[in-house]
Amino acid sequence: MVICVSAQSGIKKGEVTFNTGKVLGVLTLIQTFLGAKTRVQILSEALPFIQKFRGKTIVVKYGGAAMKSEALQASVIADLVLLSCVGLRIVFVHGGGPEINHWLNRLGIEPNFHNGLRVTNASTMEVVAMVLVGNVNKKLVALINKAGATAIGLSGIDGRLLIARPSPNSEKLGLVGDIASVDPSALRPLIDNYHIPVIASVAADGAGQMYNVNADTAAGELAAALGAEKLILLTDVAGILEDRDDPESLVKEIDIKGVKKMMEEGKIVGGMIPKVNCCVRSLAQGVRTTSIIDGRLEHSLLLEILTDEGAGTMITG
Repeated sequence: MVICVSAQSGIKKGEVTFNTGKVLGVLTLIQTFLGAKTRVQILSEALPFIQKFRGKTIVVKYGGAAMKSEALQASVIADLVLLSCVGLRIVFVHGGGPEINHWLNRLGIEPNFHNGLRVTNASTMEVVAMVLVGNVNKKLVALINKAGATAIGLSGIDGRLLIARPSPNSEKLGLVGDIASVDPSALRPLIDNYHIPVIASVAADGAGQMYNVNADTAAGELAAALGAEKLILLTDVAGILEDRDDPESLVKEIDIKGVKKMMEEGKIVGGMIPKVNCCVRSLAQGVRTTSIIDGRLEHSLLLEILTDEGAGTMITG
């Protein structure tokens, strides 16, 4: 557990304040587990990255193995709280496919998919909203609060954060939506005060009809609307591979031109295509960098943000 003990009240909007009390809480955690020399080395190596990202907005999409394993979930939560403690503005977006399937099965509703996307009729949409907004979201908020940060649970419906429209394939997919527009005004006071918005990937159209929206897409559009420094997608793979049959062929960094070439060559396939497209679209809308990282690694967020090594593939404009 990371505990942030604030020795200073109030962070003025637009200011970046290095909160001494919070940082001491982080240092105490490190000191508990590491010897003095190792601790000093880690802190000295992390400092330039903290300085680089302090005060910047980082949007993290959470899902996959990191969501299914309690140990990995605890690692992600600890990373988020630590990053918030040292002055990063974190926005946390989540889906919850396995949990949705669990509740559909409990209610006797057969999960149905078309080309990897959940077919969402009215009864399924009720379950999706109940699970993502009422269950998964509030559990994540409680875990972050317990770890010492202040999390606020939202969905795309709240404050008209995400306005949805039907998917072009709605005849087959039902209430699966695309994102028509984003209004981040409800988020800005939260992130300016270093609270962590936790956002469930459910949205509504102008008439109030709810839609199931892709969490990667939601995270990417929010990152663009907020002018984020970085978008991070947690996945179940190492990142983008030069040879998808060789896990050692990880591409550490690549630009938009490079990933488009890899897609044309058939090196990026399947579920990685929409993730890469999400990153490319975010970069085109002004996000500085995007990363697809391995959520199976403990503390993958810290590895990606606070080290040169990283934890996956960084895509740049």
